[in-house]
Amino acid sequence: MAENAYDAIVVGSGISGGWAAKELTEKGLKVLLLERGNDIEHIKGYVNANKDPWEFPHRGGKTQEMIKDYPVLNRDYPLNETNLDYWTNEKDCPYTETKRFDWFRGYHVGGRSLMWGRQSYRWSDFDFEANGKEGIAIDWPIRYKDIAPWYDYVEKFAGISGNKDGIPQLPDGQFQRPMDLNCVEKDVAARLKEHYKGQRLLTIGRVANLTEKLPGRTNCQYRNKCWLGCPFGAYFSTQSSTLPAARATGNLTLRPFSIVNKVLYDKDTKKAKGVEVVDAETNKTIEYTAKVIFLCASAMNSTWVLFNSATDIWPGGLGSSSGELGHNLMDHHFRVGASGTVEGYDDKYYFGRRPTGFYVPRFRNLFGEKRDYLRGFGYQGAASRSGWGRNVAELNIGVDLKEALTEPGPWTIGMTAFGETLPYHDNKISLNKNVKDKWGLPVLDVDAEIKENEKKMQKDMEQDGVEMLEAAGVKQVKGFKSDYALGMGIHEMGTARMGRDPKTSVLNEHNQVWDCKNVFVTDGACMTSAACVNPSLTYMALTARAADFAVSELKKGNL
Repeated sequence: MAENAYDAIVVGSGISGGWAAKELTEKGLKVLLLERGNDIEHIKGYVNANKDPWEFPHRGGKTQEMIKDYPVLNRDYPLNETNLDYWTNEKDCPYTETKRFDWFRGYHVGGRSLMWGRQSYRWSDFDFEANGKEGIAIDWPIRYKDIAPWYDYVEKFAGISGNKDGIPQLPDGQFQRPMDLNCVEKDVAARLKEHYKGQRLLTIGRVANLTEKLPGRTNCQYRNKCWLGCPFGAYFSTQSSTLPAARATGNLTLRPFSIVNKVLYDKDTKKAKGVEVVDAETNKTIEYTAKVIFLCASAMNSTWVLFNSATDIWPGGLGSSSGELGHNLMDHHFRVGASGTVEGYDDKYYFGRRPTGFYVPRFRNLFGEKRDYLRGFGYQGAASRSGWGRNVAELNIGVDLKEALTEPGPWTIGMTAFGETLPYHDNKISLNKNVKDKWGLPVLDVDAEIKENEKKMQKDMEQDGVEMLEAAGVKQVKGFKSDYALGMGIHEMGTARMGRDPKTSVLNEHNQVWDCKNVFVTDGACMTSAACVNPSLTYMALTARAADFAVSELKKGNL
């Protein structure tokens, strides 16, 4: 094989890119995996994973210097000293906001697979059919039956623990043993089931944390330090799972510090011939060639690459012929819900730090029920007892303080709703050529917001939460609605959507770019709608499915 020539190139090493590298190498292709950031090695690279809170200079908090250097990250919880190096340097990698968008990025090997919340849910046909039935945007080109076998496939390898609940809006999967609800959550679940005659369910969150060992990985230790990197490999990440599998084939070349600037398009063959890379350390430009290219750089960055590609043929970039490239940006809207205190359990506690909470699946706009908005939401939450931090006020001193801290505080329960955002054409990203990053490359501008449908939904997200907790006997129940902007869900989706027609979509049913059949996009960019469940499991399944198709087409000579 010629120097810099490969069978396949994968751009981005996060959840989707790791899966693409695994699948393509295991099918015999020589694969170049390109990552724009640094390499974080499994175990060795998790430098803070075994530290206790008091070992951090600021007990895990944030400094004024951090607030100054990371103004976007400071808008929500991610800014802290425990894993600051996992988040993107905002000075080097800026973006602009026509409307506020909180973009929390991780530029390193593994991407946000090291920091994700690991909630892993299947979509159902309620989700895949919604656009078509309601006349919203365009119809998905696939249905649940098309992706169900791939959900099976990726769940077994990734290791998803969860309960089989037997409800159509949240299909069951290939689960490891579920984690346990605690005593308060079990009682609340029973009361909700009785009150709503089984129409609403509180179950344990389905999560990519092992409860049973897999090869090379140990089951979860209940440390709840997942976003520091797990030395046990107990949760799914590129480092713990897909990268070792790809390396084991002998077919993988990983190159960090490689910013893919554009896809190289051959107008004679009407195919991509490779990619152009800016070396992040030397600023030199390098070209790599391949027969097939997978863009998995995260939703907005994969579209950024397309924007920069084949502009001599399509001024809007490769895949822009439909006029949809960059449009239909989505995220989950949340930070709305309810909480309260629970009495009668002062003699009860729980073991360890469980890495997942409970989940209440969607129940609105299903089975004939109609609201004044489209789609729905689910709740994520937990019940727990207050710790020593409750007694910071000057209510106790000396012996009184010490005695107060020997007993845990009252039980509380809270839940936050995650709602579906519709795919609006005018929620979009575009190139801002007037602002450049550290390497002189144009940055993205974001122009997106939630609209009336989501605002109407948020009323139910709060009121339904209050109603359910009160029905379960929770005391002092209060609803809440906190500051929210798109991006805070860290579930960017859309901007290069799948569809049935090249006139209205960027990708076909196999995640191929209509305008260039040997380029595939399988990360969040491909999503045609957002559903209300966490999307990462669907990215895994779509990527494995697309890789299988790509290799089949290569063997047939179609790519």
